[in-house]
Amino acid sequence: MNNQKNIVIFGAGISGLATAHWLKKEGLDVTVLEAADEVGGSMKTRTQDGFLIENGPNSGLETTPLIRQIAHETGISDEMIYASEAASKRYILKNDNLMALPTGPMAFIKTPLFSPPAKLRLLLEPFIGRSDDGYYQSIAEFVRRRLGKEFLDYAIDPFVSGVFAGDPNKLSVKSAFPKLYRLEELYGGLIMGMIKGARERKKSKEESKQSARMFSFKSGMQTLPKAIAKSLGDAVRTGCEINRIVKDGSRYKVLFNEGKTSSAEPSQEIIADIILSTIPSYKAASVFEGLDSELAGRLYNIYYPPVKILYLGYKTKNIKRPLDGFGFLIPSKEKEKFLGSIWSSTIFPGRSPDGYAAFTMFIGGARSQHLFDGNPYVMELEILDRFHNIMGISSGPEIKSMKMWEKAIPQYNLGYIEHERYFTKFEKENPGLYLGGNYRGGISVGDCIKSSFDNYEKILKTVNQT
Repeated sequence: MNNQKNIVIFGAGISGLATAHWLKKEGLDVTVLEAADEVGGSMKTRTQDGFLIENGPNSGLETTPLIRQIAHETGISDEMIYASEAASKRYILKNDNLMALPTGPMAFIKTPLFSPPAKLRLLLEPFIGRSDDGYYQSIAEFVRRRLGKEFLDYAIDPFVSGVFAGDPNKLSVKSAFPKLYRLEELYGGLIMGMIKGARERKKSKEESKQSARMFSFKSGMQTLPKAIAKSLGDAVRTGCEINRIVKDGSRYKVLFNEGKTSSAEPSQEIIADIILSTIPSYKAASVFEGLDSELAGRLYNIYYPPVKILYLGYKTKNIKRPLDGFGFLIPSKEKEKFLGSIWSSTIFPGRSPDGYAAFTMFIGGARSQHLFDGNPYVMELEILDRFHNIMGISSGPEIKSMKMWEKAIPQYNLGYIEHERYFTKFEKENPGLYLGGNYRGGISVGDCIKSSFDNYEKILKTVNQT
């Protein structure tokens, strides 16, 4: 192996840091450039008056042993915690009432969340044939065809908002939810796939020792990227705003500004043999524009909706509603001004002081971006009043914190596969240049870590071939 290759990674979010971690273990020279003053990307954790506030992902699912492995190798295994049993119950708002999503056959039969005709409609699902092309089929169209409109409205629509802050009429079922579409591809339907695939999934979990449990860390999700960055030491450079890449023979010149500067022209440069970009696609667009204008256009055209996170803390004595679940999601049919609420202090311990409860609310997203056109103060008052009514809260919050993400989560919308195919083509035609991050391979923490390992293997293969 030629370990003299200089590898530069753009972005110190979990995707970039995890890749850097595995490359560094191989003894390779890696530099991570991050524009912000701290690492973590969308993983932003802070504390205030005894409350632990997550301004990004509140948790992850342990869908790969790589998560536990990297936590162990960075010395934070003991910091890893799992969600309480109460978090398994999830509610949907319907007609002013919070109704639990059924988790078993009997619960489904008894639930008032779905009407008797909607329940009977599910009996038709095994007899509905396969579709032609999941890449150009929306998740709404897929679910409506297989399960009926009511199941779309009161199960999948709110779920899509909770995961992607997305619009089910625009998200591609195969690009955004490949595991769901795979049930139709392999087994001909969802119900048959759940039955026939149960043994396969059980065997896979036993072999990988993964239960897909929800996890976080005692001090919040940003613990993970901070631990990785600490282990990388001087290889991580924050406050570095990347300007552009210039081809330099068989290598690449990375031009950037380091530190606070008003200069339009970059003041620093690094010569790289291999570059992995994990910064958001809309930022990567300008960086790569000089190399490939079509790539830049495709990167820029990936849509990221705006999302505001509203964090609230209350005295538990002022909350009438039992906090016995993960939280609740709101279907678009209910026409509310927020997407739902996570009951943060119920899910993990140490999220609020004794005698208090913490909530994280989400506003906006792809289906409700118009909400930000009006007066934000009035909107917040209306949302608080509505939240208090739903939860039976009799007084105002003891603590309130807001975080606005102007561009929150990349949307794998209809036709996204054309972007993905071009990204693959670009990498083949430009040896040593790789595109990563949560706009490729999935948006979840687990997806990002699995994708980062794939990128590590691709880079390692390139190093070994030269």
